[in-house]
Amino acid sequence: MYLFMAAYAAVGSWVKLRNARAMPESFEAEAMPHLNDLFRTAVNLLRNREQAEDVLQEVYLQAWKSFHRFEPGTNCRAWLFGILFNCVHHHRRKWLRFPLVKPNEEFIEANLTYTPPIPDQLSDGEILAALEGIPDDYRAVVLLVDVEGFSYKEVAGILSIPIGTVMSRLSRGRKMLRDRLAAVARSYGIGKAAEKGQSS
Repeated sequence: MYLFMAAYAAVGSWVKLRNARAMPESFEAEAMPHLNDLFRTAVNLLRNREQAEDVLQEVYLQAWKSFHRFEPGTNCRAWLFGILFNCVHHHRRKWLRFPLVKPNEEFIEANLTYTPPIPDQLSDGEILAALEGIPDDYRAVVLLVDVEGFSYKEVAGILSIPIGTVMSRLSRGRKMLRDRLAAVARSYGIGKAAEKGQSS
């Protein structure tokens, strides 16, 4: 809910600067339903909730400013994801110039002392951690195709890369994810019983 209000606030502040014109109903109807999908993808790409919120506000501000260029009847979701990836690249360049302060040693020690029990199956957190271990270019394609459900052609348009590159990165990204998840599962003993049953 906070994120929804923050996006409206960002758009609202721009509206005030533009002589308090009201937000067209078409923008609200077309763009706002995709807020949660964009936020989830931004968090997965940036691995930081606060940065994702900042980027998402920028996405909706840019979308509002350029909504006159959006062609009604086309895929607004893909258009917004294109803006999202442009904003993410812009903010990454900005954040690389001004790196954030690293957590101090006391914080790290306090959070590394807990040893969790061994689960029977992989958790969502472990799957997300494995996804985070994939290089950014591959992770972006896996997220857009497998999580968000975009077609190869739409992903090629969003990322401004050829469709063959999308297919290649998707194949390699899925393999990297599969390898990481297999290693995590083996460390918990998941799959060892199945391997023993096949060998006997």
